[in-house]
Formats: sequence, structure tokens, C-alpha cells
Amino acid sequence: MFGCNSTKTNTNKTQQTSTPITPPRPNILIILCDDLGYSDVGFNGSKDIKTPTLDALAKAGTIFTSAYVAHPFCGPSRASLMTGRYAHKIGAQFNLPPNAADAKGKGVDTNETYISKVLQNAGYFTGIMGKWHLGDDEQYHPNNRGFNDFYGFLGGGHSYFPEKYRADYIKQKENGKKNIWSYLHPLEHNGKQVHETAYITDALSREASRFIIDASKKEDPFFLYLSYNAPHTPLEAKEEDLKLFKDIKDKKRSTYAAMVYAVDRGVKTIIEDLKTTGQYENTLIVFFSDNGGKTTAGASNFPLKEGKGSTYEGGYRVPMFFHWPKVVPAAQKTNTPISALDLYPTFASLAGAKIPKEKILDGKNIWNNLLTGKNSYKNENIYVLRHKKGYSDVGVRQNEWKALKIHNQKWKLFNIEKDIKEANDLSKTHPEILQKIVTEAKNWSKSNIQPQWFHSKKEETQWQLDNMPQFNKTFRLNN
Repeated sequence: MFGCNSTKTNTNKTQQTSTPITPPRPNILIILCDDLGYSDVGFNGSKDIKTPTLDALAKAGTIFTSAYVAHPFCGPSRASLMTGRYAHKIGAQFNLPPNAADAKGKGVDTNETYISKVLQNAGYFTGIMGKWHLGDDEQYHPNNRGFNDFYGFLGGGHSYFPEKYRADYIKQKENGKKNIWSYLHPLEHNGKQVHETAYITDALSREASRFIIDASKKEDPFFLYLSYNAPHTPLEAKEEDLKLFKDIKDKKRSTYAAMVYAVDRGVKTIIEDLKTTGQYENTLIVFFSDNGGKTTAGASNFPLKEGKGSTYEGGYRVPMFFHWPKVVPAAQKTNTPISALDLYPTFASLAGAKIPKEKILDGKNIWNNLLTGKNSYKNENIYVLRHKKGYSDVGVRQNEWKALKIHNQKWKLFNIEKDIKEANDLSKTHPEILQKIVTEAKNWSKSNIQPQWFHSKKEETQWQLDNMPQFNKTFRLNN
């Protein structure tokens, strides 16, 4: 069994009597799913969706049951992952417009150094396979933001079957339509369109394997960001995968399950290639989702409340594990909080990479605490903020407490360790705790900047009409 012999299994925290030695400059593999529900993988409690490969990796590593991303939907969450900053600090708190023409000139400021660039500068061979969603223009393109190899699509999603989306794309182009939905565009490899023939999830798994094989021929380690669009809508699955879930009567759920399974079998091939090329033992694998599952599209976030887009736990608390044979503690499950913002400084430290002096980071290097089972966020806050029409939803986690303002209602307070479903409001029982957390959140919000883009012109107009963000109103306790 992998892991340090001094490690003990504990469902609440990892206990270490000694810290395992961390080899320098490991390969780093991020496997990111899109809109994956909290309980939609076996290692996090799924009973109806089969994920044997992911479950085996999770069991041989450390599972985080309190893992958070920095925003409850796609684009801002990914901007935070790449920059190590809350999206609100860099004006990326909305998704980019869904069509290239509308998104022209928009993207994360090039002065923000991505983790990919930091690792590339440290000699890593870097790649991204799949969804980008951080800008279409040349200056925002993955190849210009620290990635040597990019295979995938630039927008926020994609249709899965090439024979279908290609026909739709050609038809619209022949009819003279200039602003064609990004989900139908051809995939690209390093800026050049490709004629893909495989189901998209399979294509991304294939290209990840190709990258890993290419990396094995190089002296330097690799950083691979495998950015699946599954199980994001549209709900489209292969017949052979659907057959495995024919007992699930809900059609959305069964298709969604088949899409998740396609990821799992793709990861199986990738692991086999890591082993065949002799890179498995020196590869850190981090698996998670970009936000909570979309409950109207087949996902389940049980036992969490609500889902994608929400500041309830179901919107931004995600399934996550770390795996690295003989380094990351094996057979562990920890309830201590972790943020996706922590990956930037943690990866840079493991790589021996130099972070620019002027670079501001909102996360922290959690590596030693991961190995020793210590809480990296004791007495510190993890924030989520989602702007809506005329108001904002906010969640703040501090130790066992969570302050929540949602659906334009009054602030609430939950003991999130005892009440993961956020059912018992304790704001009247502990008003001083709520006051403290809300005051800290208000101070945190003062360095947020105005959005640099909006998902639509309508959204931008509404923002201006409502004089948003109106934080004085948001952080008023009697409101």
C-alpha cells in the first residue's frame, strides 16, 4: 500500500507522527471536471455512478471533504485557479460572453502571471487539454499564457459528438452566419483547427496521454491541466456508456452518469500511460470540479444544499483528492478546509519555481500541512461571492462557522461541521460571531474591483442600472 507507515486513517483529520520526504520537482497533473456534483463520484458517496479509477486513486491518496473553489461557476473559478486570486480582485467575476465576437478584447489581464507561466519558467513542459474559458484573443490564448501544448476549445463549453456539431457549424457558416455559437466550433491544437472525430471526452483523454508520452522523452518534469468539459451540458453520452446506467430511470441522470464514467475510463488509460512511461511514481495528481453540480442537469450535491451558482455549500464545495505514491498520505480522508486558490503557491513551491515579486496570491502553500494533517485555515476565512440582479450572495467559512447571505434574505449563521445541510440558522444564538465574520467579509470586499466584462450586454446594462455592487447594502446585518 502506498503512503507513509506512520499514517493513520481518520475521517476528520490526518494524523502524522512524521513528515514524509517530498522529492523535488514532481510532475503535476490537474484533472478538472466541469459541473461535477459533490456526491457524483464513488469516493464521495455516489451509489449509482461508477468511477472505479478515480475511487482507486482517491483511496490511495488523501480525500478532502471540505474542498472549496473560489467561485460557484465556470469562468471565474478557472480564472482564480490560474491566477491564485479571487476573481473579484482581478475583475473576472463574470463568465466571458459565449461567442468569440462578443468576447473580443476581453480576458484576464496579461500582467497577471498564471501558474502555468511560473512552472514553464521553471523548466516544466506545460500542457492544457480541453476547456479554456479565459479569453479568445491572441494575447489571452493558452500558448501565450504559459502552455507549450494546447488541445481543446477556447469557449465555455462544447458539444460532444463531432459528426453533429461539425454539420451544424458548416451549415451556419454556409448560411453566412458570422457569430456562430462557440460550442460548435472546430477544436484546435496550438492555434490550428483540427478535424476531430472522437467523442470529446475521449479526445481529451487521448491528447492527455499523447502529452504524457511526449513528456516522458524530455528531461524536465511536466505540468498538465486536463480540463474536461464533462459532465457540463449539453448532456450527450456514448451508447456503450449509457448501457451501463440503464437502471437509472431519470434520463438526465443516466446520461450525466455516463458522461462522468467516460471521464473515469479516460483517466484509467492516462494512469496506464503514466506507469508505462515510468512517470507514475513521481506525479502529483489533483482531482476536483470547477464548481458544484447543476441539479437541473442530472447532478447531485448531496448532502449539500443547492448547486452550481449558489453560495450554499452545494455551489462551491467540491469533490477533491490528492494522489502521489509514497508521498501524499494514503487511505486518508480529511475534513480540514482547502481552497483551489492554494494550488498556485503549493505547486510553485513543489516545483522550486520563482513567483514574481509583485504577484499577489490569495491562497497559501498547504503542502506541509497536508502531510502532517494540520489545518491551514484555522481562524481564517474562505470566501465566495456571486453577484445577481441588484444584489449579491455571499458565503464565508471560518473554522466550524459559516456566515451566509443568499436570495436577498437576511444574514444567517451555520455550524457547518455539525450542520452540513445548512438547515439550522444560529444567527440569533451567536450574533457576535456573525457580526465578526460579516465585518471581516466587508473589509475583504473593499479591494474588489469592477467587472472587466459581463456574460452579456443585458447583464452589463442591469449592473449599471442597479448601481452595483452596493456592498454597503450587502454587508448590513439588519438587511
